[in-house]
Amino acid sequence: MEYDVVIVGAGPAGLSAAIRLKQLNADCNVVVLEKGSEVGAHILSGAVLDPIGLNRLIPDWKEKGAPIKTEVKADKFFLFGPAGSLRVPNFVMPPLMNNHGNYIVSMANVCRWLAEQAEALGVEVFPGMSCSELVYGENGEVKGVVAGEFGISKDGSKGEGYEPGMELHGKYVMLSEGARGSLSKIAISKYALDQDVEPPKFGLGMKEIWDIDPKNHSEGTVLHSAGWPLSWKQGGGSFLYHAENNQVFLGMIVDLNYKNPHQYPYAEFQRWKHHPEIADLLKGGKRVAYGARVVTKGGYQSIPKAVFPGGALLGCMIGLVNLPRIKGNHNAMLSGIHAAEAAHAALAAGRSGDELLAYDDAIHDGPIADDLKPVRNVAPLNSRFGPLLGGMMMGGLDMWAATIAKFNVFGTLSHKKDDAESTEKQSKYKPIDYPKPDGILSFDRLTNVSFTATNHSEDQPSHLKLIDDSVPIKINLPEYDEPAQRYCPAGVYEVLTDDDGSNPRFNINAQNCIHCKTCDIKDPSKNIVWTVPEGGGGPNYPNM
Repeated sequence: MEYDVVIVGAGPAGLSAAIRLKQLNADCNVVVLEKGSEVGAHILSGAVLDPIGLNRLIPDWKEKGAPIKTEVKADKFFLFGPAGSLRVPNFVMPPLMNNHGNYIVSMANVCRWLAEQAEALGVEVFPGMSCSELVYGENGEVKGVVAGEFGISKDGSKGEGYEPGMELHGKYVMLSEGARGSLSKIAISKYALDQDVEPPKFGLGMKEIWDIDPKNHSEGTVLHSAGWPLSWKQGGGSFLYHAENNQVFLGMIVDLNYKNPHQYPYAEFQRWKHHPEIADLLKGGKRVAYGARVVTKGGYQSIPKAVFPGGALLGCMIGLVNLPRIKGNHNAMLSGIHAAEAAHAALAAGRSGDELLAYDDAIHDGPIADDLKPVRNVAPLNSRFGPLLGGMMMGGLDMWAATIAKFNVFGTLSHKKDDAESTEKQSKYKPIDYPKPDGILSFDRLTNVSFTATNHSEDQPSHLKLIDDSVPIKINLPEYDEPAQRYCPAGVYEVLTDDDGSNPRFNINAQNCIHCKTCDIKDPSKNIVWTVPEGGGGPNYPNM
């Protein structure tokens, strides 16, 4: 199938690109391919939305009924200790941290609405279509993708219901797969797009939605916290947003550069809910949804080259999250707009299959850079000195200088190691004794995974690939206590033994995978590769 532009991923970046292309030229032939069962099924975000991108894309979004209604009314930041908290006055926070004019939203529902706007303009949107391969042209450029292959059996043979994939060709291919996209990783490696930048960095974001007692609800209130239960040397933080209908969106981001292989991010999140500030608010409430997804946090210095022959990388794949603001959706939308405008100009000039250098320039010289450059040192300062001294004090100084004097005190700091390399040997640390979930505020992983509506066809090859099957037991278990047992927020990986504890075996429950991509990032041996399962597999988030 031939198109002008093929877009992989119906997130805010991909849909913004599709809409902008049709705004610029109604005759432009655009297709969006989404691996989730429906648009929004795999979208997970906090989320407080800065509407700057949407204002540029669809200025009359309010009149068109966008599901964006809850404006932020109160903004609070706390430092948590085990039993108490200290509120940080708003006036000491850099102005860029202010949430005035932002909105508490479900990005899954925003993306569903964006898809409706795209289809109304004539964009073809196909959910349930996993894109498993890049297709190359005669000169090595990307000219398309393979999508929609179904019916491969566990043994790799073609089952009775086998359906071959189809090639969708485009004059340009845009990869908008979200953080750690599988095709994007291939493109970055093949074209050495990360050759001159710092390594990417990530955090694991876990989220729940709760219905709470109306007397505890304060629509429009935003709460962020740092500190307990994470140590002051561990990067990460938590959020709680009062949405509409007596619901709160709450969660924790744990930076994946943690050193102790015994750390259990999911258990840290569950423990956080027992802090008095949170427990009192949730009392009498009910958890109604759960999910998890990695968040990019490398910042400006980790952005790879965003273009390659025949296409471009959009949104979170290139790492556009503003870490201290915990916001990236606005930059994802701006990246889609910039990519669409560059592609439109190229198509109008009769070009195809080349590099959209105007898009890469727009990333580094436009509003995205203006948003990310002032905060570029927060992540490396967090990593070196911890979130209190590094992220808040030194990072705050750096951000204030960037705001007032337009320069960063610390210049541009490096990240040094990627997150897998940050993991240290278990011999340096004692195991951590986490409290058992009480079933009221805190829950075990598998119970929470049931709230993701995750499903994969059982008779298909595992989409979680081991480069070397022997590594988990021969290397990761003795050296790191096989951290996959803990870093996965869905309980996909486990070490099984006989009754006497002998004969350890590494087991992968691919059916549980919620597509967070943590394993592809944090495995200390870099032995796990996340690939796409059949289309429609994975979580089915209703309004994350």
